Amino acid sequence: MKNRFQIAKNAFVDAIDINEYIEIESSYTIMTQLENVIQKPFKMVILFGRPGTGKSILLKNLFEQTKDQKEIYLFETPSSNKQEFLRQLYKAIKKEDSPLDADVAFVDLVNYCKSIKGQREIIFLLDEAQMYEIDIFEKIRLISDTNSVKFIISIHQHEKEELLTQTHFSSRIWERIELKNITPQEQAIYIHKKLSHKNLIDIANNIKDKNLKLIYKYTKGNYRECNKLMFTIFEICEYYDRYNPLKMMNLNNIPNKIIEMAGLKLGYINA
Repeated sequence: MKNRFQIAKNAFVDAIDINEYIEIESSYTIMTQLENVIQKPFKMVILFGRPGTGKSILLKNLFEQTKDQKEIYLFETPSSNKQEFLRQLYKAIKKEDSPLDADVAFVDLVNYCKSIKGQREIIFLLDEAQMYEIDIFEKIRLISDTNSVKFIISIHQHEKEELLTQTHFSSRIWERIELKNITPQEQAIYIHKKLSHKNLIDIANNIKDKNLKLIYKYTKGNYRECNKLMFTIFEICEYYDRYNPLKMMNLNNIPNKIIEMAGLKLGYINA
């Protein structure tokens, strides 16, 4: 049987799980922007930010919220090569598999997109797009020019910037949405909600302001770093709970010493 600290630890496993989505003010604002964007005749939208700022979960949440109202497709994992990417597009746009023994005829695909203008509006959400080959971005540009297909592209900040600032490509980008690390207040809400969703209100209340300040000092409001640190904190708590349960049972706050131990383990503190 899992103890409370094991459950708390697992609440912070860093995974793109829509059931674990936590909405705070900044993520609500970005989601509203994205929902507005897909209602407009935009060709291309760039969602960018440093790793761990929540781009992937926002795209997945947008897909889940929209899939019953829009013709929308989420590509969570970048294709290994251009032809594989084109096969994915072909299947979504033409609603049939492309011939396995032949390359996708890109010109024919573009012409088909032109032929459905005004009849269908297809939206592609491309996650981790910094991993795509440069040539794939050129294909995206040409398909978006048909005005029947729009792309929302998630990309790490500073990746592929040279391409995205080129005139022939940047002119297709109608909006850029930047994700940043969250504030100390938002991170406190995030941690509390994560634990509350697991019915661990007592543990959430035991994380005091002094704890939250130290956690923010190490993670700087980055979701991924926060998840790593909280996972490690509760892993240490789980260990002590197993070998000194009375001490942990009567604990009414998480000692900063445990947070420092987790920070040391993760390299936030130099030994």
